[in-house]
Amino acid sequence: MINSGDTAWVLISTALVMLMTIPGLAFFYGGLVRRKNVLSTIMQSFFVLCLISIQWILWGYSLSFGPDIGHFIGNLSWAGLRNVGLAPNPDYAATIPHQLFMVYQMMFAVITPGLITGAFAERIKFSTYIVFTLLWATLIYDPVCHWVWGTGGWLKNLGVMDFAGGIVVHITSGVSALVCALVIGKRRGYGREPMSPHNLTLTVLGAGLLWFGWFGFNAGSALSANGVAVSAFIATNTAAAAAALTWMFIEWKLVSKPTMLGGATGAVAGLATITPASGFVSPFAAIIIGIMAAVICYIAVAVIKLKFTYDDSLDAFGVHGVGGTIGAFATGLFAQKLINPAGANGLFFGNPSQLMVQSIGIAATVIYSVSVTFVILKVLDLVMGLRVSDEEEVIGLDITQHEESAYTLLD
Repeated sequence: MINSGDTAWVLISTALVMLMTIPGLAFFYGGLVRRKNVLSTIMQSFFVLCLISIQWILWGYSLSFGPDIGHFIGNLSWAGLRNVGLAPNPDYAATIPHQLFMVYQMMFAVITPGLITGAFAERIKFSTYIVFTLLWATLIYDPVCHWVWGTGGWLKNLGVMDFAGGIVVHITSGVSALVCALVIGKRRGYGREPMSPHNLTLTVLGAGLLWFGWFGFNAGSALSANGVAVSAFIATNTAAAAAALTWMFIEWKLVSKPTMLGGATGAVAGLATITPASGFVSPFAAIIIGIMAAVICYIAVAVIKLKFTYDDSLDAFGVHGVGGTIGAFATGLFAQKLINPAGANGLFFGNPSQLMVQSIGIAATVIYSVSVTFVILKVLDLVMGLRVSDEEEVIGLDITQHEESAYTLLD
């Protein structure tokens, strides 16, 4: 039976998750790049919504959630939404239309490759970006989504818990982002020239929209207007607030001043980290997870990246890859069946085996995502080339890739 309250909530959550990509992620990343690249960065988020919306309907949804093939991927019997109607599918959501579940999951598939753009901002060819996104979504996102959430997926059968995408979204995109940064290489002048964000106001606006949309991302993953959704909503806000405060206090202690950029980055790190645990943990656990997110992601962004000198331009790996890993691991520590009977208890509630299960899910996802991303990039480099020319990079991607400028000064 379709429940009108559940249907209304998931419809709203779908719109909230869409808002996370545009304008949320678009503004967040757009403000962080230099002025000559702001439109090209925003364009990447805008384009991924268009591209993956079509890919998901034609074959992505069927590969991710369709009838199982060998516990690895779905078959193509749902391609083009064949056999995906308005009646509920009890394998996934028994109280909302099957097509609503499909389009809700579409928005997850949209934002995930969008997150990767932070790693190669200001230097990738737009034509290559299009092909990379299509291949990455098909060869990495869709299979991992099936492993974790699809009926018959091997990680789901193993008992891996990922409430809203710490593994499926943040680990896949974050570790792939690191591979992109290493293979594509540094921006010209990186480490020698100033590359400060050109518009922090835009970035903070994007961070606020991401925080707002994240309630649909996490609480919406209950797929029902129920107590689990409420619990996930509270955990989401709590972890984000704890992480933002912790990040700013770390800055205050280490570099003498708290910054708005630090607060925004900390909030996003907290949101990414609580995502897999949001439907399974208490508010107090969410505070601990938020603090863990800030401390470890800060080390990744401010210490490890500088030590190894890779150019993860907008910290896609340091925030999403590291945060998603922490969150998936923390789920194995803090999860409680008291909060969500459909889940399992974690280590601190008498079930140490869950920590091992989570670790297997993390390791398998990292190994697969890193390997396939590397192959995709190497093939595209041979066939199309990955980077714009040195001259185009100096001029800026707004002009050289799209023949437009974000800021036009009139005489």
